[in-house]
Amino acid sequence: MPLKIVFMGTPDFSVPVLDAVVAAGHEVVAVYSQPPRPAGRGMAEAKSPVHRRAEALGIPVRTPVNFKSDDDRQAFAALQADAAVVVAYGLLLPKAILDATRLGCFNVHASKLPRWRGAAPIQRAIMAGDAVAAVNIMRMEQGLDTGPVCLGRDVPISPEMTAGELHDILSKLGAELMVEALGKLEAGTLACVPQPDEGATYAAKIDKSEARIDFSRSAKEVADHIRGLSPFPGAWFEISLGGKPERIKVLLAAVVDGSGAPGTLIDDRLTIACGSGAIRIVKLQRAGKQPMAASDFLRGTPVAAGTPFSR
Repeated sequence: MPLKIVFMGTPDFSVPVLDAVVAAGHEVVAVYSQPPRPAGRGMAEAKSPVHRRAEALGIPVRTPVNFKSDDDRQAFAALQADAAVVVAYGLLLPKAILDATRLGCFNVHASKLPRWRGAAPIQRAIMAGDAVAAVNIMRMEQGLDTGPVCLGRDVPISPEMTAGELHDILSKLGAELMVEALGKLEAGTLACVPQPDEGATYAAKIDKSEARIDFSRSAKEVADHIRGLSPFPGAWFEISLGGKPERIKVLLAAVVDGSGAPGTLIDDRLTIACGSGAIRIVKLQRAGKQPMAASDFLRGTPVAAGTPFSR
């Protein structure tokens, strides 16, 4: 018998999971998402990707700022759901919500728990140079991503993989695993195992100040930092073009042989010296422009060896 589900999610990452739960035949009685917020140049209020998708599917959407209000808590409990599916919702759920469904709340978390608990596991895994990521289905409890793990699958991180690419892989895989988990939950066969204490790390939200590239670090660290912030928010440096400083986002870079003063261009191919080794920019984006290959940038904007970049 299909389960009665409340879905809770906000960004693009969550949308494939919502689609998969609906396609599996479960009854999604309501969707919770973050409230519409100002976005874009006009700063008009925009609904979240999950909000828009739920409306397209004809599912009622609720957007409480939090669950401190008794009215919001009671409204959630009144849905009498069998379970809640939570995917990058953006709010810590209080005990009153965690206990308000018959079978519990289940979260899609994009890391190999207990490593990278928290808000930015995909970016942090790549920025740290991890070789493996994962998706875990977790039964939620009051701690931050501390609940027992019910299902999981590893995903290798290749040396060229960006956060955007890993995001799409883990989102699709998370959808598949959540459907499997709900099937087991429905059958009464879902087994969840407590997380070990050893190896726990915290994936803090990405701060804007982290996006500036520090060329004093090793070439591998710089390249991993770039991949981990690509395509958003984008790691960046400043360079003087036409006598004016311009911020350039780097979306992909390769580690290459080379040496020189950190942050200095050492050839005419956008190879930049780091604290040890060098990186060669592969893909970049100028302010207000579309992403482009480094070769296309150089055709229109030649930059001489010895040019200092910000550091």
